[in-house]
Amino acid sequence: MAVNIQPIAVVVVEDEPLLRMSIVGELEDEGFLVFEASNADEAIAIIQANPTIHALFTDIDMPGSMDGIKLAAFVRDRWPPIKIILTSGHHDLAGSAFDIDGKFLPKPYKATEVANHIRQMTAIC
Repeated sequence: MAVNIQPIAVVVVEDEPLLRMSIVGELEDEGFLVFEASNADEAIAIIQANPTIHALFTDIDMPGSMDGIKLAAFVRDRWPPIKIILTSGHHDLAGSAFDIDGKFLPKPYKATEVANHIRQMTAIC
């Protein structure tokens, strides 16, 4: 009997199109089901329409109704099972006690590092 394993579904939120296309492609190559958004409003719409989302990978600085930190807090409060990774080239949250129960990866990041963190955070213990 074949076991049907569902891929890990991730929303990537990045307002820079080239960065977004790069990380989306690399995560897809790693076997993830990737949804992409250029701002928080698009990300929220994607999550609402896809209850199987496992993780959110979001830039902090982006235009729109909220930045990545506010988006992460909104997602944490509304969909607590979704794992969150924040990234930025302008902010350094590493070692700080940001109130998101997630991870922070500074830019530039390696796609393999992002993929490994998502796998670790979404692993069923």
